[in-house]
Amino acid sequence: MSHELRVAVGIDVGGTFTDLAALHNDGTVHTTKVLSVPADRAQGVLDALSAARLPPDRLAHIAHGTTVVTNLLLERRGAPVVACATQGFTDVLELRRQERAALYDLAQQHVAPLVSREQVVGVPERIVPEGVVTPLTDAALERVVHEALEKANASHAETIAITLLHAYGEPKHEQRLAEALRRAIVERGLALDVVTSHEVLPEIREYERMATTVAEAYARPAVRRYLAGLSGRLAAHGYPAPRVMTSAGGTLEAHEAAQHAAALALSGPAGGVTGAAAIAAALGVSRALTIDIGGTSADVGLIVDGEPLVERGGGVAGIPIALPRVLVEAVAAGGGSIAWLDDGGALRAGPESAGAAPGPAAYNRGGERATVTDAHVVLGTIAAGDWSGGVHISRERAVAAVARIAEPLNVSVERAAEAIIATADATMARALRRVSVERGVDPRTIPLVAFGGGGPLHACGLAERLGMRQVIVPPHAGVLSAVGLALAPERREQLTSCVVHADALGDDALAALLTDSATRLGGDSAPLATRWWLRSRYVGQGYELDIPVQPGDRVPEVAARFAARHDARVGFTLDRPVEFISVRTTRSSAPWPVQVARRSGHGTLPHDMDDGRAMERTLRGAAVVRLPDATMRVAPGWTARALDVGGWLLELT
Repeated sequence: MSHELRVAVGIDVGGTFTDLAALHNDGTVHTTKVLSVPADRAQGVLDALSAARLPPDRLAHIAHGTTVVTNLLLERRGAPVVACATQGFTDVLELRRQERAALYDLAQQHVAPLVSREQVVGVPERIVPEGVVTPLTDAALERVVHEALEKANASHAETIAITLLHAYGEPKHEQRLAEALRRAIVERGLALDVVTSHEVLPEIREYERMATTVAEAYARPAVRRYLAGLSGRLAAHGYPAPRVMTSAGGTLEAHEAAQHAAALALSGPAGGVTGAAAIAAALGVSRALTIDIGGTSADVGLIVDGEPLVERGGGVAGIPIALPRVLVEAVAAGGGSIAWLDDGGALRAGPESAGAAPGPAAYNRGGERATVTDAHVVLGTIAAGDWSGGVHISRERAVAAVARIAEPLNVSVERAAEAIIATADATMARALRRVSVERGVDPRTIPLVAFGGGGPLHACGLAERLGMRQVIVPPHAGVLSAVGLALAPERREQLTSCVVHADALGDDALAALLTDSATRLGGDSAPLATRWWLRSRYVGQGYELDIPVQPGDRVPEVAARFAARHDARVGFTLDRPVEFISVRTTRSSAPWPVQVARRSGHGTLPHDMDDGRAMERTLRGAAVVRLPDATMRVAPGWTARALDVGGWLLELT
């Protein structure tokens, strides 16, 4: 089939809705929104495809964003794991970094590790930078294999995770132990997988490396089953197996993604920032804050130099996953966030969510507690009546729910609704400040890209809280994460440890390091573009910055580039040597070649952008605009101008 006849499809499975975007090469974008099926996420994917009525033989690919890994970690429903660690270092997960869970709350505890200390096997071996101190003998190897398999049998474990000291630099002991375990597993006819840290995260920091490796082992069986089941059900209907979005903003084929479960922890939110970056690029905007407000949460991101900012990973549900990921900070402040009064009588919104079932009270699906969505319905910023996704909004039920909050506060229903929205806005504004200010970005100098079902509703209020004067509401704002998924390229990532002072690394050695990293990654076919970053720091620092490099760069230039980035990020430089920790290499295909939907020539929105109603190209607040899959509020003092590429630009006048 010719490329021109094909359609790229992105499907984002959220806590409340499953969104589908179909991108055609003529520049048109068709979107579909259906309610998610919490007990069967794959069914939501099939429902969306069925509702979109796309012929399977026209699809180039299906890109999928999944919350499977996040849910596994939040709900602790992963597979039992047995871990192997260097003898004397078996308590690394318990010790963490010896910081308190809350600085001033001595009663608060960290979440429990994914593997208890009873399930960790000590391995009598030791490698240090100077070489082997304690060899891994055949007798020790046999004992460790026997003990690990006995623990796995007793606990019904599905995976064995191996993290040995300094394996990021010298993995030979990990490799020997993994080979011995795999031989024994085959000989005994067991159904066990083996995961090694030098394959998952070949970088310094023992705690993060072990925690990430264990997270991979914990999530991989469920991810493998989910993706195999989804692929099978899609195939039964004639559809291709999905690509899956990774936390770093690229996609992997389903069979590859099943082997990189920990890299999927922020699969869905990464799609939204990717879509926002594409819209920003079309408008010539190189830096912006993004906020994706869905039914369950609000996800905040940052676009720098025209691309989503990718950083070393942080915690997910209290578990460190130190793999590269698109910067996304999620807060429990979505449209389904439930309003409640704490013991002191203060109003709260979230973290509990009404989700898709029963949903906000206004959905008339059994929900009775007031949510942020209900507050908007009470104030009229979300209209009553039929919406996409099979949702019917009832104002009467929304008023009844919010009244239960208003009565103990002794205020009107409208005042209570305003307070619920202000409470949610305050939570989201704090996240926007953390993401921008902590990275040396002044939010007052950049626009806010607001999307998701609730993003355009809250955008003006959030911008005012941060002193921002511009808001971009992209086309197809309510399903932009699905658009970003469809646009995202195929991408493979490789981390290669180096740990070397810049002064000790020659220009030729740097070029060889980059070339070797690309060779390990594979995929030398012409359509793939290769990029490199050096994780760099001043000697003695505890954090790194990713500095873009390429073969042919001189080491002093790279060090100077790092100093400039450090100054921009934290406001100072140090008179210390620069140290390179690792190389991050990516190979990517080109993004899907589709244009952003453009407007018709007569100056009004096309029918698929405003549910059939012609509108003026310039609006002044206060005004409410109903979009096909979202609602945009233009606050008093703001002006909204329709953009040629679709969507709106809101400016504080």
